[in-house]
Amino acid sequence: MVSKAGKPSSQEILKKNVLNADLCTGCGACVNLCPYQVIYHDRTVQLHRCDLDDGKCRAFCPRWEIDLDLLRSSLCDSADLTPEIGAVKDYYLSRATDPKLREIAQHGGTVTALMELALTEGVIDSAIVSAGNHQQEQRGFKAIDKVSLQKNAGSKFTVSPIVAAFNQIAAENSGNVGVVATPCQALALAKMRLKPLQDDAGHIDKLKIVIGLFCGWTLAQEKFQALLLLNNINPATITGMDIPVGKKALVIKTGSGEKIISFDHVESCIREACRYCLDSTAEFADISVGSARFGNEWEEMRGWNQMIVRTARGSKLVDLALHRGILEVRKAPDGILKELKEAAAEKKRTALENIVKKSGSVKNLLYLNNSDPLVKKFMVKIKR
Repeated sequence: MVSKAGKPSSQEILKKNVLNADLCTGCGACVNLCPYQVIYHDRTVQLHRCDLDDGKCRAFCPRWEIDLDLLRSSLCDSADLTPEIGAVKDYYLSRATDPKLREIAQHGGTVTALMELALTEGVIDSAIVSAGNHQQEQRGFKAIDKVSLQKNAGSKFTVSPIVAAFNQIAAENSGNVGVVATPCQALALAKMRLKPLQDDAGHIDKLKIVIGLFCGWTLAQEKFQALLLLNNINPATITGMDIPVGKKALVIKTGSGEKIISFDHVESCIREACRYCLDSTAEFADISVGSARFGNEWEEMRGWNQMIVRTARGSKLVDLALHRGILEVRKAPDGILKELKEAAAEKKRTALENIVKKSGSVKNLLYLNNSDPLVKKFMVKIKR
């Protein structure tokens, strides 16, 4: 359908309200749908003008017109929903039982262990994970076996256009797919699961499992590279990164040892769009995983993950992992789930405050619906 004269196209709306407004998360949901949108470094670029009035690029974007209430009710059981962290069927501390896997993966290795199981059991034919080049630029990578999964294990702090990789792989008729996703990427995939447009709705049916990552922010590629240069760190030598509790610093592991950068310097590299995100625990994934990093329990829990099981698909895979002995779980110390909810609620309030500052009005929440019950709950303490 071609846009009517004088009416902005779907692409033009996206450019004005997302790309030019610094709201683009770099998830890649609008890429590999047509030749007109691409990723350049960590930026979404529109190469040619498109006249579609109702395009997929806008329909799938996690920063355009989201009905959170509809997504939550459509994808999750209402009895499991919490306002702070979304659906919770089960909550564990977990880790891979294989000590070798724990050594190469981030913290407990839960994500890699689950994706390996999904591949070996035939739940999926490929897993899309983030893979970096020698400059620490990330891309979506199609892993088809344990070797390729383990090679790309570990946290990356720069954005990766994971959903762009899903769009491409799903269109290639290459079987069922699993995705390891950040919150904004999981949100984009959730919007796709609702099938707002029917011309290629079958592609999203290939998505069989989404494992979400807890995430507070990602780093803008160019700013991060400049920070590395300033600290005499060669990106090609980086083997891992982490933010230990209490250090207020980014620890960068290299072949010659660890480098520590104060978070005061790291903060200036945070991607602008991350400041307007309400989700820290990947609420629209089937399973969400993060490090078990809380206060005085940090040393005790080092090497473990927090795992939230959200959907029936997620429960099925986790139950299989426990039955096969792929994962071990333990009861979380008292107060950890409460602390996680409090941290997630604070992120929601801060994001809403930032949105109001950006828009200049409590009546304009950019990509969110003012009447959404979840939004209204966390808007209560924001100055009007």
